[in-house]
Amino acid sequence: MKHDLGKFDLSKQQVLDLIDAYIFNERNRQILSRRLLDGVGYEDLAEEYSLSVNQVKTVCYEAIEKISAHI
Repeated sequence: MKHDLGKFDLSKQQVLDLIDAYIFNERNRQILSRRLLDGVGYEDLAEEYSLSVNQVKTVCYEAIEKISAHI
């Protein structure tokens, strides 16, 4: 992913706190947490949530953009 939170040097707990504070859709919180903290791939997330890979990438991209704006 072009945009990530790695450049901010955040702890796992800080990432979780940001996700909880700024991502309000429960499914999107779960997807982003599993992607960023557990390292689950886009394909696996797409299968798990019955979405396309592009939909999962969009969820992650938009959520990271939203969180990044608040750091």
